[in-house]
Amino acid sequence: MSTATGVKMYGTRFCPYCMRARSLLSQKGVAFDDIAVDGDPVLRAQMMAESGRYTVPQIWVGETHVGGFDELWLLEQRGELDTLLQPALTQAC
Repeated sequence: MSTATGVKMYGTRFCPYCMRARSLLSQKGVAFDDIAVDGDPVLRAQMMAESGRYTVPQIWVGETHVGGFDELWLLEQRGELDTLLQPALTQAC
């Protein structure tokens, strides 16, 4: 998936914040690349190199690094998430 218009998330299977992020993105009808870093030091290192962070989830919408679930939720609360997701939603149609 090209991150130019797509959504990608690095996460783990059992992280509650990862589960919340997946749920919110799914509720929005957004297809996203869910990259599991569970027990994969290479993928976790890739995530850290791209984000500068070691916590999960790490979420990108296109080229925009949103951050983690807290930042994703804040965008939703401010009414800004739908606008940011619009290219990904349009591409999915």
